[in-house]
Amino acid sequence: MNKIVKFNTITEYNVFNNNKTLHPLISVIDFSKADERSWEGEKTVRIYYGFYCIFLKDIKCGDLRYGCNYYDYQEGTLVFVAPGQVMEVETDGKVYQPKGHALVFHPDLIHGTSLFKSINDYNFFSYNANEALHLSERERQVVLDSFSKIQLELQLGVDKHSKKLIASNIELFLNYCERFYDRQFITRENVNKGILEKFEEVLNSYFTTDKPNTIGLPSVAYCADELHLSANYFGDLIKKETGKSAQEYIQNKIIDVAKDKILVDHLTVNEIAYQLGFKYPQHFSRLFKQRVGYTPNEYRSLN
Repeated sequence: MNKIVKFNTITEYNVFNNNKTLHPLISVIDFSKADERSWEGEKTVRIYYGFYCIFLKDIKCGDLRYGCNYYDYQEGTLVFVAPGQVMEVETDGKVYQPKGHALVFHPDLIHGTSLFKSINDYNFFSYNANEALHLSERERQVVLDSFSKIQLELQLGVDKHSKKLIASNIELFLNYCERFYDRQFITRENVNKGILEKFEEVLNSYFTTDKPNTIGLPSVAYCADELHLSANYFGDLIKKETGKSAQEYIQNKIIDVAKDKILVDHLTVNEIAYQLGFKYPQHFSRLFKQRVGYTPNEYRSLN
């Protein structure tokens, strides 16, 4: 059995890393204060977090894994963890000194703030392990400056303004992370182009099999899984690359395939709808009319 370490509170995590608890619901962790670690000879350790974590580590201290994937993880990489996630650390059994920093905060901290309403919009908390954020040196400094501002606010002590100011600083930091991810989508354009081509291949092959009959219409989650990406990262990438949502892209492909079937195959509209994976033909006709401007039968007669 792999060793399981659970951290339910910020205080527990502070104690583990020899950091003071300045606020029960948030901490900026300095890992250089932690004791040397070896995980008692364990090769794989599973760590449960009951709070949000953003890690910025300065040394490689074991391969991080979430689910079946390894983090695309290097020095100067940001890793995001949402409450309830379980990370795995694979080590070589050697003793090492952790270095770097982390921002950790409990969901209770942001209740009643604007951040509570928008926290689920930051999709990178649910990205897969191979979708970490790689920082430039300037971006890394912005991250450290953000951590410093939050740490300063914690050192001032808790008053009636603390919650709002701390949540605002976290929100500003997360907005910077969104900007950095946008930059990463651009700088990794060649990789993204390859994913877009594979996305096309997934859709093309989908309609040459019996999957529409057995599974139904291709979903964003299905396509993302075929490309070994999280649905959120995949959706964000497609939006950045094409200007369309992944769902819109899939629907455009469905319409293209439908046009070929309408003009080439001697099939009824109902038969075409079922072949494409629609459960109800009227849903197909409605989508076709919305996208093309004509019903399937009108399109056939016009062409």
